[in-house]
Parts: sequence; structure tokens; C-alpha cells
Amino acid sequence: MAPPDFEHVVKTIAADTNTPTETVSKMYVDVWAEYSDGARILDYLTVLVAKRVRENLRGVRQDRH
Repeated sequence: MAPPDFEHVVKTIAADTNTPTETVSKMYVDVWAEYSDGARILDYLTVLVAKRVRENLRGVRQDRH
């Protein structure tokens, strides 16, 4: 289950990183599933997932150069 502000977070990351929304959305869902599996406290999960997606996108961009 994705957080209620999922679309806003995905659109923000996509705009900030100049990445297609579909790509960011898939990455976000994948990381969310990984992080939320077994998690009992979800308060900061949105922040942690967004941070990981941004880091992953930076890594992809650096690999292209």
C-alpha cells in the first residue's frame, strides 16, 4: 500500500530529477514495498523512500556519463 501523498511525491521527484513520472512511480513502489515489508512504524517511511529513489536516480544518471 502506497502513502496517501504518493502522487505528489512522485511528481516532485520526477520534476526535480528530470525523470519520467512512470519511471519514478515504479521505483517508488518497489522501494516502498521493500521498506514497508515488516515495518511496524511507518511515520518516516515516505521520507526514507523518497530519499532512496532520489539516490537511485542519481546513480543511474552517473552511470550514463
